[in-house]
Order: sequence, then structure tokens, then C-alpha cells
Amino acid sequence: MSLPQLRLVLAISLDGRLAPAQGGAAQLGGAGDRAALEEALAWADGCLVGAATVRLHRSTCLIHRTELLERRRLEGRSPQPIAVVVSRGRGLEPSLPFFGQPLERWLLSPGPAQPAFDAHLALGPWRASLADLGRRGLQRLVLLGGAELATALLAEGLVQELQLSLCPLLLGGAHGWLTPLAPDLSGQSWQALEQRPLEGGELLLRYRRCPSSGARGAA
Repeated sequence: MSLPQLRLVLAISLDGRLAPAQGGAAQLGGAGDRAALEEALAWADGCLVGAATVRLHRSTCLIHRTELLERRRLEGRSPQPIAVVVSRGRGLEPSLPFFGQPLERWLLSPGPAQPAFDAHLALGPWRASLADLGRRGLQRLVLLGGAELATALLAEGLVQELQLSLCPLLLGGAHGWLTPLAPDLSGQSWQALEQRPLEGGELLLRYRRCPSSGARGAA
């Protein structure tokens, strides 16, 4: 069985940062990025997000645009893609607003199940875990971060598409969208799919990984 399509969706600064130099939750994207993000969510069956990112933001992204919700309804899909939280540690506190959001929540973790989630999947090697998600009907996934999760999946050559909203500001600091100790990814090459201006001076950039580009762990 083929692996799900995986699209990394991020808003980043001109210097490639996800968060301010002092850290904390970043609120980089404006209305233009929000529209592009909701389009990606409407495309997806599920969203992969790290537990640390959910703790930091206390919730996840939702589709609000009426026409996108209606499109999903006509396609026989749930209003929101399933939120798949990746956790290698203590999971999430049930008091987070995330657990009150109107969506289905799955936990992908090597640890025990948490009652607050609708399903628990065992986290193993990434190819096996993604294949398991595909067998459960999640054929199109958006990856919303954080940097550690994005780096791991890129290193395995499992991200097929990048969707970056470039925001017109500089942040500095060390909080890039890949971890500081990211492996050498120079063997991967990317082909431009789309570039278009967004509201507020932002720029949408979409790239697809070239099938022939190398990746650690590729078959």
C-alpha cells in the first residue's frame, strides 16, 4: 500500500524562523496565510502535529470558511480533518482547549492510551506509522509542526510537498523550521508548484519533492 501524501504547511519569517528569538507561540501569518492554511486543511484527511506544538498553542487549526466546509460535506467527509497528535512523552493535559474543539483526535504514541483521545495508535518507524494511518483512511495529511517532527519526516524522505507562507518580517534567534541539528538534506531536490501573493504582503510558496531525490531511509 502506498504511503499517504504528506504536505508540510508552515508560516515562516523572511529569515526562516517559526517563533520569536525569545521563544513562545508564534503568530506569524495574517489573513492571507490563514486562507491558504484553511485550503490545505480542506484538502487533508488528517493533520499531524507534535504534542509540544499543541501544548504551546493550546489548540489546533480549524476550517472556518463556509465554502470549504460545504465542499467537505458534499464529498461525504467530516467538517474537520482528524487531528493526529504525535507524542513520545507525557501526552497532553485534558484541560487544554484542544479537547473542546469540534474534531476527532487521535494519539500516535509509543506510550499508553489517553482517555481524552478518540483513538490511540502505536508509534513505530515512520514508514510503518504512516502506512497505518493510510490503512485507516488518512490518505492526505498536512504536517503542522513542530520543527523536530518536520525534521524527522523530511530526513526519511516522507514529505512530498512544502507549503510555506513567507511573512514580511525578520525575527532572528534560533527557532528555525528545522532543528539546529538537522541531518544533511542536500540530497533532496524540490520543484516549484506555485507562488502567489497573499494579503498583507505575504507570499505563498509551494514545492514538490522530485521523485528521484535521495533521502535517508528511502526504499
